[in-house]
Amino acid sequence: GKEVVIANAIIAILTIGGQQLFSFFTFSCPCHVGQNLIYGLAFLGVPALILLIVGYALNNQTWRLVMGKRSHFERETSSNWLLKCKLVCFVLCSITGRALVAPVTWLAVTLINGSYYICAVSEYVPVDYYGAAPNVTASERSRILATFPCRQLVPPELTRARDEVILLLRYQSQVAGWLLIAVVVITVFLSYCLASCFSPLSFLHFRYWNSYVHNEQELFDEATEQHSRLYAMQNVRKFFGFVPGSENVKEIRIPSLREWQAISGLAFLKRVDKEHYDYSLLHDWALKERASGKYLRIDEDP
Repeated sequence: GKEVVIANAIIAILTIGGQQLFSFFTFSCPCHVGQNLIYGLAFLGVPALILLIVGYALNNQTWRLVMGKRSHFERETSSNWLLKCKLVCFVLCSITGRALVAPVTWLAVTLINGSYYICAVSEYVPVDYYGAAPNVTASERSRILATFPCRQLVPPELTRARDEVILLLRYQSQVAGWLLIAVVVITVFLSYCLASCFSPLSFLHFRYWNSYVHNEQELFDEATEQHSRLYAMQNVRKFFGFVPGSENVKEIRIPSLREWQAISGLAFLKRVDKEHYDYSLLHDWALKERASGKYLRIDEDP
């Protein structure tokens, strides 16, 4: 839907901006044999991996899939099991597609920029592209090539060879970046085409279903907010004798020290029976205790 497209576009733009700031303020190639590859790949892959994990973590569907449980009253048949597997695969593909937006954007922008790739593989450039000092040893050649990302460390006589190597590596990096973008775009387009072809719904029916699911979720969230507020209001009223916003409060309840201690501390989800839970210490107190104790009458005129 449009909301998904807009959200993905915002994520991509933020990732591009973050990559530019990240490169400007933190990236500095060590220009040393053996360290360039580790440093370059770390800056290329680790942020992408972190963005992928964050993408999974921020998707509500991930937690629905993880926390979803089959009803104890539902019999597991072969048809139900097959349908469940199809649904899980579909949801996983959807979650992965959303989660890949940021890391793929990071990789593509980084490769097009070329700095990380140049740093990582500069010392591994084939000898054919190294046009100076042909009689040096292999280790010395690798050491010299490793300094090529740092212009100030390259001897003047190797400046031309250094420029040729940098141009070659930048070309390779940018081509890889554009190929990644092309592969992702083609894959996304074909996925949407296949999903549309195998969908049991027509185009208009699918739009209606999508609108229904969106409206149902919004109404459910509103009902959840109102229901939980009303439910909490009953427990708060029982503890204090009134609720915030009440008009013409005649009296208030003075909780005892034991009651204050009962609702203080760490609250964990507590199972009461097979069907119900206590959501908080105040909830647990309200279900167990009677609303007796000391009440203080409030004068209407201050």
